[in-house]
Amino acid sequence: MKELETVQIEPKNRRASRKASASGKSKTKRGRLWADMVRDKYLYVLALPGLIFFIIFKYIPITNLVIAFQEYSPYFGVLGSPWVGFEHFIRFFSNNDFWMLLRNTLAISFLSLIFFFPAPIILALMLNEVRSSLYKRTIQSLVYIPHFLSWVLIYGLTYLMFSQSEGLFNKWFMSMNWETVDILSDPNYFWAMLTAQSIWKEVGWGTIIFLAAIAGVDPQLYEAAVMDGAGRFRRMWHVTLPAMRNVIMILLILRLGTILDTGFEQIYLMMNAPVTHVAEVFDTYVYRVGIRQGEFSYSTAIGLFKSIVGVIMVVTANRLARRYGQESLY
Repeated sequence: MKELETVQIEPKNRRASRKASASGKSKTKRGRLWADMVRDKYLYVLALPGLIFFIIFKYIPITNLVIAFQEYSPYFGVLGSPWVGFEHFIRFFSNNDFWMLLRNTLAISFLSLIFFFPAPIILALMLNEVRSSLYKRTIQSLVYIPHFLSWVLIYGLTYLMFSQSEGLFNKWFMSMNWETVDILSDPNYFWAMLTAQSIWKEVGWGTIIFLAAIAGVDPQLYEAAVMDGAGRFRRMWHVTLPAMRNVIMILLILRLGTILDTGFEQIYLMMNAPVTHVAEVFDTYVYRVGIRQGEFSYSTAIGLFKSIVGVIMVVTANRLARRYGQESLY
Protein backbone atom coordinates (compact mmCIF):
# COMPACT_ATOMS: atom_id res chain seq x y z
CA MET A 1 0.00 0.00 0.00
CA LYS A 2 2.82 2.42 0.78
CA GLU A 3 4.38 1.68 -2.60
CA LEU A 4 1.08 2.47 -4.36
CA GLU A 5 0.76 5.72 -2.40
CA THR A 6 4.27 6.81 -3.46
CA VAL A 7 3.49 5.91 -7.10
CA GLN A 8 0.29 8.00 -6.95
CA ILE A 9 2.00 10.92 -5.21
CA GLU A 10 4.93 11.20 -7.64
CA PRO A 11 2.86 12.05 -10.77
CA LYS A 12 0.95 14.67 -8.80
CA ASN A 13 4.20 16.26 -7.67
CA ARG A 14 5.52 16.20 -11.25
CA ARG A 15 2.37 17.86 -12.58
CA ALA A 16 2.54 20.49 -9.86
CA SER A 17 6.20 21.17 -10.61
CA ARG A 18 5.48 21.46 -14.34
CA LYS A 19 2.66 23.91 -13.68
CA ALA A 20 4.88 25.93 -11.38
CA SER A 21 7.71 26.03 -13.92
CA ALA A 22 5.30 27.01 -16.72
CA SER A 23 3.77 29.78 -14.64
CA GLY A 24 7.25 30.92 -13.67
CA LYS A 25 8.29 31.09 -17.34
CA SER A 26 5.15 33.02 -18.29
CA LYS A 27 5.77 35.49 -15.47
CA THR A 28 9.37 35.85 -16.63
CA LYS A 29 8.24 36.53 -20.22
CA ARG A 30 5.68 39.07 -19.03
CA GLY A 31 8.33 40.71 -16.90
CA ARG A 32 10.74 40.91 -19.83
CA LEU A 33 8.01 42.28 -22.10
CA TRP A 34 7.12 44.94 -19.55
CA ALA A 35 10.79 45.82 -19.08
CA ASP A 36 11.23 46.15 -22.84
CA MET A 37 8.14 48.37 -23.06
CA VAL A 38 9.42 50.62 -20.29
CA ARG A 39 12.88 50.80 -21.88
CA ASP A 40 11.54 51.52 -25.39
CA LYS A 41 8.47 53.48 -24.32
CA TYR A 42 9.04 56.25 -26.86
CA LEU A 43 9.21 53.75 -29.73
CA TYR A 44 5.90 52.22 -28.62
CA VAL A 45 4.34 55.69 -28.39
CA LEU A 46 5.63 56.38 -31.91
CA ALA A 47 4.02 53.15 -33.14
CA LEU A 48 0.73 53.82 -31.33
CA PRO A 49 -0.98 55.83 -34.12
CA GLY A 50 -0.22 53.07 -36.63
CA LEU A 51 -1.56 50.41 -34.26
CA ILE A 52 -4.74 52.40 -33.65
CA PHE A 53 -5.18 52.83 -37.41
CA PHE A 54 -4.88 49.09 -38.08
CA ILE A 55 -7.17 48.18 -35.17
CA ILE A 56 -9.93 50.59 -36.25
CA PHE A 57 -9.75 50.21 -40.03
CA LYS A 58 -8.37 46.68 -40.46
CA TYR A 59 -9.18 44.41 -37.51
CA ILE A 60 -12.53 45.72 -36.30
CA PRO A 61 -14.10 45.54 -39.83
CA ILE A 62 -13.20 41.84 -39.94
CA THR A 63 -16.07 41.19 -37.54
CA ASN A 64 -18.50 42.55 -40.12
CA LEU A 65 -17.49 40.01 -42.78
CA VAL A 66 -20.35 37.91 -41.45
CA ILE A 67 -22.76 39.95 -43.58
CA ALA A 68 -21.36 38.13 -46.64
CA PHE A 69 -23.46 35.18 -45.45
CA GLN A 70 -26.53 37.30 -44.69
CA GLU A 71 -29.10 39.36 -46.56
CA TYR A 72 -27.90 42.43 -44.73
CA SER A 73 -30.31 45.24 -43.99
CA PRO A 74 -29.22 48.44 -42.19
CA TYR A 75 -32.59 48.42 -40.43
CA PHE A 76 -32.06 45.00 -38.80
CA GLY A 77 -28.30 45.31 -38.42
CA VAL A 78 -25.71 42.55 -38.37
CA LEU A 79 -27.38 40.58 -35.60
CA GLY A 80 -30.91 40.78 -37.00
CA SER A 81 -30.35 40.24 -40.73
CA PRO A 82 -31.43 36.82 -42.07
CA TRP A 83 -28.85 34.18 -42.99
CA VAL A 84 -28.56 33.08 -46.60
CA GLY A 85 -25.38 30.98 -46.43
CA PHE A 86 -23.30 30.93 -49.62
CA GLU A 87 -26.04 32.42 -51.78
CA HIS A 88 -24.04 35.58 -52.63
CA PHE A 89 -20.93 33.56 -53.51
CA ILE A 90 -22.95 31.24 -55.78
CA ARG A 91 -24.54 34.26 -57.45
CA PHE A 92 -21.12 35.87 -57.99
CA PHE A 93 -19.41 32.76 -59.40
CA SER A 94 -22.35 31.93 -61.66
CA ASN A 95 -22.56 35.50 -62.96
CA ASN A 96 -21.66 35.90 -66.63
CA ASP A 97 -19.39 38.81 -65.72
CA PHE A 98 -17.22 36.74 -63.35
CA TRP A 99 -14.80 35.42 -65.97
CA MET A 100 -14.55 38.84 -67.60
CA LEU A 101 -13.71 40.41 -64.25
CA LEU A 102 -11.18 37.70 -63.47
CA ARG A 103 -9.53 38.05 -66.88
CA ASN A 104 -9.24 41.82 -66.68
CA THR A 105 -8.01 41.81 -63.09
CA LEU A 106 -5.36 39.15 -63.67
CA ALA A 107 -4.22 40.74 -66.94
CA ILE A 108 -3.72 44.16 -65.34
CA SER A 109 -2.03 42.60 -62.29
CA PHE A 110 0.36 40.46 -64.33
CA LEU A 111 1.28 43.40 -66.58
CA SER A 112 2.02 45.39 -63.44
CA LEU A 113 4.03 42.50 -62.02
CA ILE A 114 6.06 42.04 -65.20
CA PHE A 115 6.73 45.68 -66.08
CA PHE A 116 6.06 47.82 -63.01
CA PHE A 117 7.60 45.65 -60.28
CA PRO A 118 11.11 45.49 -61.86
CA ALA A 119 11.07 49.19 -62.84
CA PRO A 120 12.06 50.58 -59.37
CA ILE A 121 14.78 47.94 -59.10
CA ILE A 122 16.27 48.94 -62.46
CA LEU A 123 16.01 52.64 -61.63
CA ALA A 124 17.67 52.10 -58.24
CA LEU A 125 20.53 50.24 -59.90
CA MET A 126 20.95 53.05 -62.42
CA LEU A 127 20.88 55.75 -59.74
CA ASN A 128 23.46 53.82 -57.72
CA GLU A 129 25.86 54.08 -60.67
CA VAL A 130 25.57 57.88 -60.85
CA ARG A 131 28.75 59.36 -59.39
CA SER A 132 27.71 63.01 -59.13
CA SER A 133 25.72 63.44 -55.90
CA LEU A 134 24.09 66.65 -57.14
CA TYR A 135 22.95 65.02 -60.36
CA LYS A 136 21.74 61.98 -58.44
CA ARG A 137 19.68 64.02 -55.96
CA THR A 138 18.17 66.06 -58.79
CA ILE A 139 17.04 62.95 -60.64
CA GLN A 140 15.62 61.45 -57.43
CA SER A 141 13.61 64.60 -56.72
CA LEU A 142 12.21 64.68 -60.25
CA VAL A 143 11.11 61.03 -60.22
CA TYR A 144 9.60 61.35 -56.71
CA ILE A 145 7.26 64.22 -57.66
CA PRO A 146 4.60 62.19 -59.58
CA HIS A 147 3.94 60.07 -56.48
CA PHE A 148 2.39 63.10 -54.75
CA LEU A 149 -0.02 63.81 -57.62
CA SER A 150 -3.56 62.46 -57.32
CA TRP A 151 -4.99 60.12 -59.91
CA VAL A 152 -7.38 62.88 -60.92
CA LEU A 153 -4.43 65.03 -61.97
CA ILE A 154 -2.81 62.05 -63.67
CA TYR A 155 -5.97 61.47 -65.69
CA GLY A 156 -6.13 65.16 -66.59
CA LEU A 157 -2.54 65.06 -67.87
CA THR A 158 -3.27 61.87 -69.78
CA TYR A 159 -6.32 63.46 -71.39
CA LEU A 160 -4.32 66.53 -72.41
CA MET A 161 -1.66 64.31 -73.95
CA PHE A 162 -3.70 61.60 -75.70
CA SER A 163 -7.23 62.92 -76.27
CA GLN A 164 -8.32 62.62 -79.89
CA SER A 165 -9.65 66.18 -80.02
CA GLU A 166 -7.46 68.05 -77.52
CA GLY A 167 -4.46 65.78 -77.12
CA LEU A 168 -0.98 67.07 -77.78
CA PHE A 169 0.07 63.99 -79.74
CA ASN A 170 -2.99 64.03 -81.99
CA LYS A 171 -2.52 67.74 -82.70
CA TRP A 172 1.02 66.98 -83.73
CA PHE A 173 -0.28 64.14 -85.94
CA MET A 174 -2.74 66.54 -87.58
CA SER A 175 0.02 69.07 -88.20
CA MET A 176 1.94 66.32 -89.99
CA ASN A 177 -1.21 65.34 -91.96
CA TRP A 178 -1.29 61.97 -90.22
CA GLU A 179 -4.35 60.11 -89.04
CA THR A 180 -5.30 60.71 -85.42
CA VAL A 181 -5.48 57.84 -82.91
CA ASP A 182 -8.14 57.66 -80.19
CA ILE A 183 -5.93 56.02 -77.58
CA LEU A 184 -8.20 56.67 -74.59
CA SER A 185 -11.21 54.94 -76.21
CA ASP A 186 -9.36 52.08 -77.90
CA PRO A 187 -9.53 48.82 -75.88
CA ASN A 188 -6.23 47.67 -77.39
CA TYR A 189 -4.33 50.44 -75.58
CA PHE A 190 -6.14 50.41 -72.25
CA TRP A 191 -4.04 47.89 -70.29
CA ALA A 192 -0.79 49.34 -71.63
CA MET A 193 -1.95 52.85 -70.67
CA LEU A 194 -2.70 51.77 -67.09
CA THR A 195 0.71 50.12 -66.75
CA ALA A 196 2.51 53.14 -68.17
CA GLN A 197 0.64 55.47 -65.79
CA SER A 198 1.56 53.33 -62.77
CA ILE A 199 5.22 53.22 -63.77
CA TRP A 200 5.41 56.97 -64.34
CA LYS A 201 3.67 57.79 -61.07
CA GLU A 202 5.20 55.30 -58.64
CA VAL A 203 8.56 54.15 -60.02
CA GLY A 204 10.49 56.93 -58.28
CA TRP A 205 8.85 56.36 -54.92
CA GLY A 206 9.47 52.63 -55.20
CA THR A 207 13.22 53.12 -55.46
CA ILE A 208 13.50 54.36 -51.86
CA ILE A 209 13.54 50.94 -50.23
CA PHE A 210 15.88 49.50 -52.87
CA LEU A 211 18.33 52.40 -52.52
CA ALA A 212 18.26 51.80 -48.76
CA ALA A 213 19.16 48.14 -49.36
CA ILE A 214 21.99 49.17 -51.68
CA ALA A 215 23.31 51.62 -49.10
CA GLY A 216 23.89 48.69 -46.74
CA VAL A 217 26.31 46.94 -49.09
CA ASP A 218 29.85 46.68 -47.73
CA PRO A 219 32.14 48.87 -49.91
CA GLN A 220 34.88 46.27 -49.54
CA LEU A 221 32.83 43.93 -51.74
CA TYR A 222 33.01 46.46 -54.57
CA GLU A 223 36.73 46.94 -53.97
CA ALA A 224 37.30 43.19 -54.12
CA ALA A 225 35.27 42.95 -57.33
CA VAL A 226 37.34 45.75 -58.88
CA MET A 227 40.54 43.94 -57.88
CA ASP A 228 39.21 40.85 -59.65
CA GLY A 229 38.67 42.88 -62.81
CA ALA A 230 34.88 43.19 -62.63
CA GLY A 231 33.36 46.07 -64.58
CA ARG A 232 30.29 48.08 -63.60
CA PHE A 233 27.84 45.57 -64.98
CA ARG A 234 29.56 42.66 -63.25
CA ARG A 235 29.65 44.53 -59.95
CA MET A 236 25.96 45.31 -60.34
CA TRP A 237 25.12 41.70 -61.15
CA HIS A 238 27.29 39.92 -58.59
CA VAL A 239 27.37 42.42 -55.69
CA THR A 240 24.46 44.87 -55.80
CA LEU A 241 21.65 42.57 -56.92
CA PRO A 242 22.44 39.80 -54.36
CA ALA A 243 22.37 42.47 -51.64
CA MET A 244 18.86 43.46 -52.77
CA ARG A 245 17.58 39.89 -53.12
CA ASN A 246 15.97 39.61 -49.67
CA VAL A 247 14.11 42.90 -50.08
CA ILE A 248 12.99 41.92 -53.59
CA MET A 249 11.65 38.56 -52.37
CA ILE A 250 9.68 40.08 -49.49
CA LEU A 251 8.13 42.75 -51.70
CA LEU A 252 7.32 40.15 -54.35
CA ILE A 253 5.51 37.98 -51.80
CA LEU A 254 3.51 40.97 -50.58
CA ARG A 255 2.74 41.96 -54.17
CA LEU A 256 1.37 38.51 -54.92
CA GLY A 257 -0.99 38.91 -51.98
CA THR A 258 -2.63 41.88 -53.69
CA ILE A 259 -2.89 40.28 -57.12
CA LEU A 260 -6.67 40.87 -57.23
CA ASP A 261 -6.31 44.50 -56.08
CA THR A 262 -5.76 46.56 -59.20
CA GLY A 263 -6.64 49.96 -57.77
CA PHE A 264 -10.11 51.46 -58.00
CA GLU A 265 -9.48 55.15 -58.57
CA GLN A 266 -7.11 54.86 -61.54
CA ILE A 267 -9.29 52.42 -63.47
CA TYR A 268 -12.54 54.20 -62.61
CA LEU A 269 -11.19 57.49 -63.95
CA MET A 270 -9.82 55.94 -67.14
CA MET A 271 -12.94 53.88 -67.84
CA ASN A 272 -15.36 54.87 -70.60
CA ALA A 273 -18.05 53.07 -72.58
CA PRO A 274 -15.89 51.67 -75.42
CA VAL A 275 -13.34 50.10 -73.03
CA THR A 276 -15.72 48.77 -70.37
CA HIS A 277 -15.28 45.13 -71.37
CA VAL A 278 -11.51 45.36 -70.75
CA ALA A 279 -11.61 47.88 -67.88
CA GLU A 280 -14.18 46.38 -65.51
CA VAL A 281 -12.39 44.73 -62.57
CA PHE A 282 -13.49 43.46 -59.16
CA ASP A 283 -13.04 46.85 -57.47
CA THR A 284 -15.10 48.81 -59.99
CA TYR A 285 -17.70 46.03 -60.13
CA VAL A 286 -18.11 46.14 -56.35
CA TYR A 287 -18.65 49.89 -56.49
CA ARG A 288 -21.07 49.76 -59.42
CA VAL A 289 -23.16 46.76 -58.38
CA GLY A 290 -22.56 46.44 -54.66
CA ILE A 291 -22.28 49.98 -53.31
CA ARG A 292 -24.34 52.08 -55.72
CA GLN A 293 -27.20 49.58 -55.68
CA GLY A 294 -27.02 49.04 -51.92
CA GLU A 295 -26.13 45.32 -52.10
CA PHE A 296 -23.74 45.38 -49.18
CA SER A 297 -23.77 41.64 -48.57
CA TYR A 298 -22.97 40.90 -52.20
CA SER A 299 -20.07 43.37 -52.29
CA THR A 300 -18.75 41.99 -48.99
CA ALA A 301 -18.79 38.46 -50.43
CA ILE A 302 -16.69 39.64 -53.37
CA GLY A 303 -14.26 41.36 -51.01
CA LEU A 304 -14.00 38.22 -48.88
CA PHE A 305 -13.25 36.17 -52.00
CA LYS A 306 -10.43 38.56 -52.91
CA SER A 307 -9.01 38.40 -49.38
CA ILE A 308 -9.01 34.59 -49.35
CA VAL A 309 -7.20 34.49 -52.70
CA GLY A 310 -4.66 36.99 -51.37
CA VAL A 311 -3.98 34.94 -48.24
CA ILE A 312 -3.54 31.77 -50.32
CA MET A 313 -1.10 33.54 -52.64
CA VAL A 314 0.96 34.94 -49.76
CA VAL A 315 1.15 31.60 -47.91
CA THR A 316 2.03 29.70 -51.09
CA ALA A 317 4.70 32.19 -52.17
CA ASN A 318 6.15 32.28 -48.67
CA ARG A 319 6.42 28.49 -48.49
CA LEU A 320 8.03 28.32 -51.93
CA ALA A 321 10.53 30.97 -50.89
CA ARG A 322 11.43 29.04 -47.74
CA ARG A 323 11.70 25.75 -49.64
CA TYR A 324 14.22 27.21 -52.08
CA GLY A 325 16.22 28.96 -49.36
CA GLN A 326 15.08 32.50 -50.07
CA GLU A 327 13.99 35.22 -47.66
CA SER A 328 10.42 34.82 -46.43
CA LEU A 329 7.92 36.77 -44.35
CA TYR A 330 7.76 34.21 -41.53
